[in-house]
Amino acid sequence: MKDYVIDIEAENKEIRKRYRALLRACKPTMQRGDKQMIRKAFDLALESHKEMRRKSGEPYIFHPIAVAQIAAEEIGLGTTSIVCALLHDVVEDTNITLDEIEQMFGKKVRRIIDGLTKISGIFDPNSSMQAENFRKMLLTLADDVRVILIKLADRLHNMRTMEFMARDKQLKIASETSYLYAPLAHRLGLYAIKSELEDLSMKFTDPDTYKFIARKLNEKKAEREKFISDFIQPVQEILQEQGITAQIFGRPKSIHSIWTKMRKKSIPFEEVYDLFAIRIVIDTDDEREKTECWKVYSIVTDLYRPNPDRLRDWVSSPKGNGYESLHTTVMGPRGQWVEVQIRTSRMNEIAEKGFAAHWKYKESNSDSGLDQWIKKIRDVLSNPEQNALDFVDDFKMNLFSDEIFIFTPKGALIQLPHEATALDFAFEIHSDIGATCIGAKVNHKLVPLSHVLQNGDQVEIITSSKQTPKEDWLNFVVTAKAKSKIRSSLKEERRRVAEDGKEILERKLKTLKITYNTDNINKIANFLKFPSSQDLFYNVAKGLVDIKQLREFVAHEKNNDATLSTQNTQFNTHIGGLVEKFSKKDQDTLLLGDDLQKIDYTLAPCCNPIPGDDVFGFLTVNDGIKIHRTSCPNASKLMANYGYRIMKAKWTSQTDVSFLTGLRIVGIDDVGLVNKITTVISQEFKVNIRSLSITSNEGIFEGHIMVFVNDTEQLENLMKTLKQVRGITTVSRYESES
Repeated sequence: MKDYVIDIEAENKEIRKRYRALLRACKPTMQRGDKQMIRKAFDLALESHKEMRRKSGEPYIFHPIAVAQIAAEEIGLGTTSIVCALLHDVVEDTNITLDEIEQMFGKKVRRIIDGLTKISGIFDPNSSMQAENFRKMLLTLADDVRVILIKLADRLHNMRTMEFMARDKQLKIASETSYLYAPLAHRLGLYAIKSELEDLSMKFTDPDTYKFIARKLNEKKAEREKFISDFIQPVQEILQEQGITAQIFGRPKSIHSIWTKMRKKSIPFEEVYDLFAIRIVIDTDDEREKTECWKVYSIVTDLYRPNPDRLRDWVSSPKGNGYESLHTTVMGPRGQWVEVQIRTSRMNEIAEKGFAAHWKYKESNSDSGLDQWIKKIRDVLSNPEQNALDFVDDFKMNLFSDEIFIFTPKGALIQLPHEATALDFAFEIHSDIGATCIGAKVNHKLVPLSHVLQNGDQVEIITSSKQTPKEDWLNFVVTAKAKSKIRSSLKEERRRVAEDGKEILERKLKTLKITYNTDNINKIANFLKFPSSQDLFYNVAKGLVDIKQLREFVAHEKNNDATLSTQNTQFNTHIGGLVEKFSKKDQDTLLLGDDLQKIDYTLAPCCNPIPGDDVFGFLTVNDGIKIHRTSCPNASKLMANYGYRIMKAKWTSQTDVSFLTGLRIVGIDDVGLVNKITTVISQEFKVNIRSLSITSNEGIFEGHIMVFVNDTEQLENLMKTLKQVRGITTVSRYESES
């Protein structure tokens, strides 16, 4: 990375060049007076940020110009959004007020800038409120979607230019991005941006795997291009013969999606067959779209044999985010499966620019899947009492899920996430119907509430006025709306029961001659190990607290009065103490293996880190500090939701301690193969084996071995040597025994 040299004249020239490029990108959506408006916003941003520089040393104005360029070029937003993108940091970083913004650019721009300013500090690493703030961010989405679209453009540019940031900042930002922003881009139909955000996140959280897959893709590039050319040529010829105008191109799958497939199927890179997809984009009139798509499908499947299980028809039933396309997988000329996507130019623009393109093509009277989704967000957000972390988890789960289509008894179509139940359907119809639901008829057959619905089912809900939401419903519903409404009802019911419990407890304390006051109630709750007085009252009402336990409390109070009132603050004191130890700049990194640093930590069993791994520390509620790998499956959730509990950690050099890790070995089954493997591990490398499980199926051998190693260097050498054993095809590391 070269040091940045400041040259004012060259910078001014570059700023003018970038501004002209921005105007070219805005041209398709520009109307009369728009150019002047953009110029006005650019001049204000330039003046406001003139003394500011980015971490790289570059002028700060490069950032707002780049965000505006992404908003125009990659998302397809109009002039109002471009103005807001140019000004998105002005109110936060300078003395310019929202009132001044309104005077210069109008109410609409003010509202969007206000939304962007509110969510700009959302993922502050020192804040314990990430999840709560994410809810605020979604409130702005329900209000004006442009706020989120500009925020995504902002995040994308920050991710593209993150190499100049400190490592811990990189990890936190990358984790938030993969945990929240990428799913949001997916749900808004911005597939190219979603893929790039996932790839960039992986580049920082798991750099070794990222480089490995990128290198492998590069090695196969020429071979891949030849294959694509051979595949496309006969299709192109028949399309021309039949008078169909279409563009055909092959695009590689993203690094993140290849890695996801490798992990999901436990296969090496060489066994991922669909490393690219062929896309056919047809130029046709709106009325003939479906006919032309199926015509092209017929041409492709006449040339190449299709896999009948892999046909996906999103032309007849578009996805909830507006995505329309026909997907099929066919056997290519060299006996290789190839994914083919067939769509029209209009469908392609919606697939690439998502929400923005959807509004462009939307007819005023139609209510699309995206509109319905925005309504769902409003529904879920209408419950202000829902735990923010539960909300983020439920919401995130619904962002990525595939949809199924369910019919009401009158034939109306309802979209639900994959694996939704009859109860989810009931809540989707109306909250009151969900709350009083006692069963359902699916295709005229009686089923329980937990029945998982299939695409195309017709569902009729049966209700009873005596029914109320139950705690166990949360175990099987999947939609954020159902979970939110059930929790809200249960809370209300619990509050009502707790009120009765409060009166009962007051009477019981009177008989024991104990004063009923807040201090005593808190002490009783602490003594009986209830997290709050509300829980104490609830359990009293349910008959789970008797007079005998209260007498025990009285005896304990007499013996041990002083210690009771301090228990409540134990965790905060513990966390506070630990954080204080790391607050000084020279002590802000936890050194693993340093005996002089008297801080306890444990290695997380979900990823089994070993010296040499990129790691971080996480402050838990009950188990002190846990050390995780940055590529751990749980890392992004921890960093995105609990940034304030994350601490930097690194290994000190030490070779006298062993750490547990797992190896997965696949090969051709042969006599003595297990013996060869154990000889390499135990005798050549003097490594202890903790457990060994072997399965053999039709001549293919698979072994899972947990071993104790000193560090990543020893592990890599061991894996390299094992790969050289005759008969072994792949050796890979896996996270944990589970």
